[in-house]
Amino acid sequence: MEKIGVIGSATVGQTLAQGFKTYGHEVRIGSRTPGKLAEFSTRSGIPAAAFPDVAAWADVVVLAVKGVAAEEAVRAAGVENLRGKIVIDTTNPIAEAPPHDGVLQYFTGPNESLMERLQALATAARFVKAFSSVGAARMVNPRFSSGTPTMFYCGNDEDARAFVARTLDKFGWQGADMGSAAAARAIEPLAQLWCIPGFRQNSWTHAFALLWS
Repeated sequence: MEKIGVIGSATVGQTLAQGFKTYGHEVRIGSRTPGKLAEFSTRSGIPAAAFPDVAAWADVVVLAVKGVAAEEAVRAAGVENLRGKIVIDTTNPIAEAPPHDGVLQYFTGPNESLMERLQALATAARFVKAFSSVGAARMVNPRFSSGTPTMFYCGNDEDARAFVARTLDKFGWQGADMGSAAAARAIEPLAQLWCIPGFRQNSWTHAFALLWS
């Protein structure tokens, strides 16, 4: 069973850390200031440590930080610590600016993605975009009366995508493999679409579903 290291101590990181632990993985969670996770560690049984220690220890890394901090978090974790490892990238390139009529502002353009920037920064890591188009409350074992929701994912490494596919299945999702890292240019904007009902109607209880004929 793979050891999972989560880089990021906010709600998404804590949610996925607990999800992986529920399904039998040994998990550690990283923070720039690990001491602030003392209560979470006591409650969850998941040890906290600094970014580079977690990244070096893990077999698989989950990147769960704000998009504006993602590149610095990869540097802080240590590019060499990520060499050859699957990195599940949950981040979105959300700018430090308010939404415009409910639409999040991004700091990337339409022909690039944050994950591609991260892959270029840590070329020997195996990035897979996933868990980026739904709120943390429904990332693990989502329940919808209308059926199983879809999580779109992508990455350049086929084995890494296969690991994410198995994880999504365990976590209660229908995974939809969108291919190489270039597909993150289409997946990351789904967070903008997902957030519009939240900002406009305070509705945050939905997810996407892909239907086949």
